[in-house]
Amino acid sequence: MKVEIWSDIMCPFCYIGKRRFEAALQEFAHRDQVEVVHRSFELDPASPLHTDQNYLEYAAAKYGISKETVAKQSRSVTERAKQEDLIFNYDTVKNANTHDAHRLLHFARELGKEQELLELLYKAYFTESLPIGQHETLVSLAEQAGLDRQQASAILTSTQYVDAVRDDQLVATKLGIRGVPFFLVNGRHTISGAQPASAITQVLESAWKEANASQDESDSDICRGGLC
Repeated sequence: MKVEIWSDIMCPFCYIGKRRFEAALQEFAHRDQVEVVHRSFELDPASPLHTDQNYLEYAAAKYGISKETVAKQSRSVTERAKQEDLIFNYDTVKNANTHDAHRLLHFARELGKEQELLELLYKAYFTESLPIGQHETLVSLAEQAGLDRQQASAILTSTQYVDAVRDDQLVATKLGIRGVPFFLVNGRHTISGAQPASAITQVLESAWKEANASQDESDSDICRGGLC
């Protein structure tokens, strides 16, 4: 069974949703037969590539609201994150353009290190307040995830995986995805938002039953041992 997840590293509900999905997967009896693929989704592609600007200041200016309002909203999200044992430090989070991080995730996927890098990226952004839009930070995180430092650096200074990021987002547009996280299970079942783990498990179980019912029906139309 295949689960595709559209998300962005700067999205707090994507990090929360990641934890809830992981919890749901642990409760799913067939978890060893689930392929998880993370898809790129840029919430703010126009964000500056190189900046140390605080997220609260950036969001206040972008949306035309007070810094206090942004801070209040952020405190609410932080409390929700605590329920998943996640630490959000919005007072020091640095705004970031996540395009290069998404490119690096595509590279990591090819080497089986996508999950490791994604977790490091979320933690770097929300907990450690690192500038994940900067190449030095990304190369360091790639190395921590078990990727080759020089290869990661070479990719970031090239245009590799630009098309892969764009293709993920084109598929998202075709599917009508306007917000993340968004989960697509076996190309048919969808989950929008950071739903509770129990709700995600139910979708996984429904998709599994449907897939196996379809397989049983297909098997009934197969000639076996020369007999039909």
